[in-house]
Amino acid sequence: MTSPWQHLQNLLAFGPRPIGSSGNQAAADRIHETFASLGLEVEEQPYACTGWEHAGTRLEVGGASVTAEANAFSPACDVEARVLTAGTIRELESIEASSMILLLYGDLIGSPLAPKSWFLKSERDDRIIQRLEKIRPAAILALPTETPYVGQLIEDWEFNLPSATVPMGVALSLIRDPDAPVHLTIRSRRMPAEARNIVARKPGPQRKRLVLCAHFDTKKDTPGASDNAGGVAVLLALAETLPGLDLPVGLEFVAFNGEEYLPMGDEEYLRRAGKTFATIAACMNFDGIGTALGSTSITSIAMHEEVETALKAMTEKYRGVVWVSPWPESNHSTFTMRGVPAIAFSAVGARRLAHAREDTLEVMHPEKLAEVTSLASEIVPLLSEHLGALAD
Repeated sequence: MTSPWQHLQNLLAFGPRPIGSSGNQAAADRIHETFASLGLEVEEQPYACTGWEHAGTRLEVGGASVTAEANAFSPACDVEARVLTAGTIRELESIEASSMILLLYGDLIGSPLAPKSWFLKSERDDRIIQRLEKIRPAAILALPTETPYVGQLIEDWEFNLPSATVPMGVALSLIRDPDAPVHLTIRSRRMPAEARNIVARKPGPQRKRLVLCAHFDTKKDTPGASDNAGGVAVLLALAETLPGLDLPVGLEFVAFNGEEYLPMGDEEYLRRAGKTFATIAACMNFDGIGTALGSTSITSIAMHEEVETALKAMTEKYRGVVWVSPWPESNHSTFTMRGVPAIAFSAVGARRLAHAREDTLEVMHPEKLAEVTSLASEIVPLLSEHLGALAD
């Protein structure tokens, strides 16, 4: 049996795996090969996406080079202009900035702006995006978002204004000396690309099936060890052992692609599932697990009360595992939003690693991955017994 730790190392060998990249394609190939080697039925679910290549960013303030990082999917630019600032929506709506570089801070950077195509984007996000597109600054600068994980304000291939993230010191200098000449150069390009979900199946005696899933894509500059090579490593380890069990339901192992920027992989999965989606009895998702300094967390959403009671009793012997409140930010929401009960694994105390360059093999621990694999292996027969008994 290949250990989750070895699967993790195999995935990390491909480096960052943003959607549409060569690393993403190589990871998809490895996952497919692993599923196929286990004798599972494997389906590839390709779909069109946007790839992005970045050759460098340079920001000069008053002739001196300072730190700046192009936002994912930013178009290229070579802009020299004065800086205008806005910290609230009302400030943003009171200015004109067509030939200016616009610095956003304060209330405007509380969280990343949802992509324009995301159907769950808030009215607030929509209001900000529409205003930015109306006033059309020459470029946008912003501080990192005030979230528990590393975040850029704008990461959207449909947003056509150049944008970059700057640290606090740079933003302070721009606010204190707005007349200083600023020169921003972003060398990047967008291009048509393809992404793939990789789905493996072991049919059961009933039409009902249990879905186990994890996403394998990353943000643009992170190895994504905990987010989410660790989750995929556990998924692959479970795919090696669980099909050998005598279960009343089928098993489906889904390696989702595209979770980090826009859930296009989830949409493609739903499109292909069609009416068979109704045969999914439950979902188990792995996202953000395996860090040495994080405590493994588990939660259930829309689960039958008797099943949740049994689950909590089962986890008592796992002293390093904690139950947490339900959280929506991952692939399990694709199922729970449509009435499918789910169990989600993650970690407490390591959120700051998500999307960070420091999310490497060095922050991971094999025992944490083994802990999740062991607990999930016990949960699957329990779920199968309870949910498989439900009528088709």
